[in-house]
Amino acid sequence: MIFKKYEWTLLIRIVLLLLTLFGTALLLVKGMYALAATVLILVIFQVIDLFRFTNKSNEELAQFVESIHYRDFSRHFDEKNAPLAVQPLRKGFNEINSTFKLISKERETQYQYLQKILELVDTGIMSYDHQSGDVMWMNESLKKLMNIPYLKTTHSLEKRDPLLYKEITEVKTGESKVISITNDRSSLKVLISATAFQTDGRIYKLIAFQNINEALDETESKAWQKLLSVMTHEIMNSVAPISSLADTLKSRLQLSIKYLDNNDGSVDDLELGIETIKRRSEGLLKFAETYRNLNNITTPNLKQMYVRDMFENLHHLMEPTLEKKNIEMDIILKDPDLLLEADINLIDQVLINLIVNATEAVKEVSNPRILLSAYLSPLGKVVIKVTDNGVGISPELMEQIFVPFFSTRKTGSGIGLSLCKQIMMLHKGNIKVQSVEGEGTAFFLYF
Repeated sequence: MIFKKYEWTLLIRIVLLLLTLFGTALLLVKGMYALAATVLILVIFQVIDLFRFTNKSNEELAQFVESIHYRDFSRHFDEKNAPLAVQPLRKGFNEINSTFKLISKERETQYQYLQKILELVDTGIMSYDHQSGDVMWMNESLKKLMNIPYLKTTHSLEKRDPLLYKEITEVKTGESKVISITNDRSSLKVLISATAFQTDGRIYKLIAFQNINEALDETESKAWQKLLSVMTHEIMNSVAPISSLADTLKSRLQLSIKYLDNNDGSVDDLELGIETIKRRSEGLLKFAETYRNLNNITTPNLKQMYVRDMFENLHHLMEPTLEKKNIEMDIILKDPDLLLEADINLIDQVLINLIVNATEAVKEVSNPRILLSAYLSPLGKVVIKVTDNGVGISPELMEQIFVPFFSTRKTGSGIGLSLCKQIMMLHKGNIKVQSVEGEGTAFFLYF
């Protein structure tokens, strides 16, 4: 409606100009030159007015286009002080600006809303240009997961983690796969999923990173519990009669030895064989009974305690052993009032096992040292850390150390770290390890 007024105003000016020109021509034909000269002045005035009108309109239009180009929807065109002919045009520009401003505000609100939602989710998300590799956006969850504050391009990952870069670039749209991410010298299992979209003629790839480490740990732990339960049951049922039979045979052999000929030592060999069977049977029964303890723990007795008290009791308990082996153990606790809700007996068992393992790791190094510390993570979770400066763990063994029956020591049973992991999972927490060969190892207990 506003631009219709502008068109009518322009049309009226043109019609008046044409009528004036027609009248001037008519006066010239009739020989009325003096009057024609006067009317010609009016024509010149009309032409100048039409030029000013159209030029002013073009200036207004140029300013409006400029505001649209730079998305400056805050610009306001003064309607009251504008020439009467331009007022409708300025009013139209202001209405269009207001509409664009409202649309832009709604889009910005939606963008901010979506961005906040994506920042809150635990899943890491990254969007990048499929051709150039330029990263368009990544949320905080991904930054924490990969432990990087900023990523300009996916090619930056090629030097940092070549395997991760290969997996990201090769994963196809609609495909999901489980990969390993190295974070602070520890490995995490991550499920990555990919999708793609096209805008402005460019293809963008969207990758979602979901940390499934804890879910896999829980599933694996339950599977091991079932296996151990079946295995210990079968071992004890099978070996117990053998041990009992060996004991009976040994007793009967001792009663009958006076009637047997032992000149060639065959009776002694028989007695030794029965004794060996009995000893090994009892060893297997004890072994099965030990592993049965993995399944005995079902519900922790949670109580609030000061970490400083737990560390103090632990220090008194381990001090004689550490002094005997000439190992120094330091305790760092910046917050003396740090509280922990846990089963003190179970957590003591975990810490004792970790410290014993640490004493084994540092026995061949000069200046052996163990560090016990605790702090509050940025997420508000209590973290207990046991660090040593020992021989470290090779990358090949890192993923196996929590597996039942696995031990790097000849005399180890392989039960310790498995039990530690189960205890931490009962506390709805987790245990992680970081290690560098030749530098040392650190175990983290996350509550």
